[in-house]
Amino acid sequence: MELEQLIAKGRFNEIYKSGNLAVKVFNEGYAKADVLNEAYVAARIEEIGLNIPKVKEVREINGKLAMTMDMIEGKTLLQMMEEDPENVEQYVDMMVDIQLDMHSKRCPNLPKLKDKLMDRINNSGLDATKKYELLTILDGAPKHKKVCHGDFTPQNIIISDGVPYIIDWNHATQGNASADVARSYLWLCLYNAEIADLYLDKFCEKSQTAKRYVQQWLPVVAAARLSKHVPGEEDLLQRWIDIVQYQ
Repeated sequence: MELEQLIAKGRFNEIYKSGNLAVKVFNEGYAKADVLNEAYVAARIEEIGLNIPKVKEVREINGKLAMTMDMIEGKTLLQMMEEDPENVEQYVDMMVDIQLDMHSKRCPNLPKLKDKLMDRINNSGLDATKKYELLTILDGAPKHKKVCHGDFTPQNIIISDGVPYIIDWNHATQGNASADVARSYLWLCLYNAEIADLYLDKFCEKSQTAKRYVQQWLPVVAAARLSKHVPGEEDLLQRWIDIVQYQ
C-alpha cells in the first residue's frame, strides 16, 4: 500500500491519503489491543447509523500497525470556523446539532463512560483526598447510556458536500451526555473561551439542560484529562479540578 500524502499528524499516529482511503499509521510501540479496540468501536458505531469513515482493515505497514478507512474529502468544522469567523455562531449551532443527534443513539457494546473516567481519575496523579471527592461525584451522577464521543471537537467533524462526518472514535463510550459536553467545553476553552461559552449556552438551550448540571461534570472530566499529560493543558485543568472544593 502506497502512502501518498500526509494529511494529519497527532500525538500517537499519522494519517495518510492512499487512493480513496485514509490510512492511520500508529507510532511504533503503540499497543495492538488499543488499535484493534479502536477498529472495533468504529465498526460498532457504523452499525447505529452515524456518518463516520468506515473501517476497512487493520494491517502492518513498515513495521507499524495501521488502520485503513474511507477517505472523507472536505473541511473540518474548525477550519470553517477559522476561515469564516463572522459566521462562527452558525458553525457552533451545527456542532451542537450533530452532537445532539449522536447522543440520541444507543450502542450497548461500547465501554461505560463511568468506568473510563474512574480509571483515569485514579491515574491522574492527584492526591487521595481530591480523588475521593471526584470519584464520589462520579458515583452519584445519573447513569445514562447515550453514545458519547469522548473527544467531540470541531477538528473531529468533517463537512463533505454538506454532510457532517464524525472522526476519531477511539475514546467512545456509553454514558451521560453532559459529561461528553463538559469534555467538549474544556477543549473549546483551550481554543477560544468566547466560543466555548457560546457552545455551552447553545447546547443547554437546545437540549433543555441546566447549565449547572453540565458544569458539575467539569472537575471530573478535567481530572480524567489530566492523566493524559498533554503539554499546555495542566493549568486550566487544575483550575477546573479545584472547583470541586466549592460544589
